[in-house]
Amino acid sequence: MAIIINIDVMLAKRKISVTELSDRVGITMANLSILKNAKAKAIRLSTLEAICKALDCQPGDILEYRSEEDSQG
Repeated sequence: MAIIINIDVMLAKRKISVTELSDRVGITMANLSILKNAKAKAIRLSTLEAICKALDCQPGDILEYRSEEDSQG
């Protein structure tokens, strides 16, 4: 997949657990796990906004684009 989700990186930087993020954002642990493991096909902007607010970061800190060529190498 060309879109990389870096929630784990931001959780580590902010020293916040997945459970705490789930509580702050108001999404289930299962849905958060789907996002973390790059299994999600989409993310609502309201969810992205809530995650950014909870982690005090920008969307670009969480989402990263890599071309297919970069992903293969």
